[in-house]
Amino acid sequence: MAFSADELRVLRRALAIALHPMPLSDEDVQDCLRLAGSVDEAVAEAGRLRAFLLADLSRYRNALPGSATGYLELLQDALAAGYDPRPDDLAALRALRGGPLAAALLERCQVLAERSVRARLAGRTAGAAAPGPRGRLLALPGGRAAAREADRPGAPAAPGRPQKPGDRPMPKPSEVFPPRRRPAPPPSEERAAG
Repeated sequence: MAFSADELRVLRRALAIALHPMPLSDEDVQDCLRLAGSVDEAVAEAGRLRAFLLADLSRYRNALPGSATGYLELLQDALAAGYDPRPDDLAALRALRGGPLAAALLERCQVLAERSVRARLAGRTAGAAAPGPRGRLLALPGGRAAAREADRPGAPAAPGRPQKPGDRPMPKPSEVFPPRRRPAPPPSEERAAG
């Protein structure tokens, strides 16, 4: 992942503020939120790229032995990106192990698969939960956390902050439902005396 010069400036400022907390201007908060959005977008793009690579790897594996060269190249790329080889990969490599590249990849994949299985077993016995997705950037002084404090019931409204519709006092029932008026009696006809 590469950062632009502006993003590095924002990141450096955010790290400095994390080490020495101080109030942030609205512009700084917006810069940090934009940077967090860019990082989230890059992570999502990396996930999409990984999904594409794994789907491509599966297609090549299903087309073996005719696609052996392409499969071995894609498997190398996937392993470099942190892919844990599956049993299908090990079976395909065993079938292709006549070539030196396939034999070397088989050895590497067996080591990685064993390490992965041990890590999963250690995680189960220790009761460790898998790490969840990265949360949104909310802990900036003067950022959304300050807005949440101002939204608490009983908190005084910040100067210059517009009142929300929920901040109005509750109307009385008589204001919402005005009393009904009785209909006027019909005009009486004048009786002729006679």
